[in-house]
Amino acid sequence: MKFILDLSYRYKLPLWGGMLIIITALAVSGTLISHAYDELKEDLLHDSETMGYSLKTNLFPAMLHDDVWRAYEIISVPINRPIEGSNPVKAEHILVIDNELRVFVAAHPKSAPMLTEMRHLNPEFAVLADRIMQMDGRSSQEINLPESKYYYYVTPISSENLHLGTLIIAHPKNIFLPRFVQLARHGLEVGAIILAILLPFNWYWGRRMALPLVQITERMGDISKKWPSELNSDLFVYRDEIGQLFVAYTQMLRDLKDKEEFEKQMVQSERLAALGQLAAGIAHEINNPLSGMLTAIDTLKSYSDLDPRTMKTIDLIERGLTQIKETVGALLVEAKIKSRHLAPQDIEDVLTLVTPMARKKALHIGWHNSLDEAVPLPATLVRQILINLLLNAVQATEQQGEVTFDIGIADSQLQFSVANDGRMLSDEQIAHLFEPFSPMSEGSHGLGLWVTYQIVHQLGGRVSVKREPNDLMHFTVSIPLGGVA
Repeated sequence: MKFILDLSYRYKLPLWGGMLIIITALAVSGTLISHAYDELKEDLLHDSETMGYSLKTNLFPAMLHDDVWRAYEIISVPINRPIEGSNPVKAEHILVIDNELRVFVAAHPKSAPMLTEMRHLNPEFAVLADRIMQMDGRSSQEINLPESKYYYYVTPISSENLHLGTLIIAHPKNIFLPRFVQLARHGLEVGAIILAILLPFNWYWGRRMALPLVQITERMGDISKKWPSELNSDLFVYRDEIGQLFVAYTQMLRDLKDKEEFEKQMVQSERLAALGQLAAGIAHEINNPLSGMLTAIDTLKSYSDLDPRTMKTIDLIERGLTQIKETVGALLVEAKIKSRHLAPQDIEDVLTLVTPMARKKALHIGWHNSLDEAVPLPATLVRQILINLLLNAVQATEQQGEVTFDIGIADSQLQFSVANDGRMLSDEQIAHLFEPFSPMSEGSHGLGLWVTYQIVHQLGGRVSVKREPNDLMHFTVSIPLGGVA
């Protein structure tokens, strides 16, 4: 039993439904067959009652005049008549006894000779005689002996206060078996037709209901290991409890994905913020002695008479220190500076600055600028963001590749995107793309994207990158209007 209960619903629902249908069909068929049996038995008793009344009316004068031959003729007619139509009711034996329970006449004289005491015919008639003795002598009665093969219907032969004897009609218990079998077969055939219709429908509907539950269960079990695929909306289109479970599962899956994405962004923001604080702290510590060394070198060059070899060495040191200063300056990004508002011409200036590098690689630039008036954002910082992203896209794109740019205002935000068809980045590379000195930045120190990230967040905006299905790396930036000015 436990094995059946542990089965999947895709099997359990059809099996239980099929069992219920079969049990119901058998119960209905059994009830109908039992009802048919009772009706046949009632028909038998009714026919016996009618026959008994007819025979006792004719037997009374024959017994009154002791006319045995006439009595024999009367009881022989029902025995010898042919079966009519589909009614199988026919008495097998008719017996008339007198008041001393002796045989007056019998339809089969050899088995019941005249004047033989009824008790001496056989043990069954002895029991029947005792039952007749207990009757009131007025009303007819059915006598059913459990071990007997016959139904007995006993009718007193009397008129007013004169009682002459008793009429006994015997019907074999299997007399209506052929008719009963015919009715039972018909009932079973109807039941089989009903089962043939309901069982396939039950199997289909049971699996139709169970399959969504099975798929939800399988996907729920996969959540801890991987993101399960969404359910096919055509699998269950109804809006009952299972349909609502579909909707709830789909919504839960989307909420979990949004939560995971939000957590990733939070972790990345916290990691970048920590790196920014560390980098800024190191930059401040380096910047002061670095400025002193550059000042000392400048003084040395201005007031010292050095030979050419020494001067060449000092120039080399100065260029190295200058490079260090520029790198440190890149780590000290501050958005809180005064600047004019961003104008449409600033966007076109960026295109002018980027075009020479794009031409060297024969790139096609898809440019779309929908700004038609100035927006309340610092022009210097936004230009820096655009230049960094576009130069990064140009650098990542192969010869004769494509770079697309789109900028405009939507939902009270400045939104722009940069896409290129260069090398696709993995999820791990994207996760570390905005970190300073990232190993994902080939051929440079990676401070351009780091500076871009810092400026965007200081302006209250967001920057994201993702792979598009058409083999494009897509950078998207949104900055609320009225940011730091």
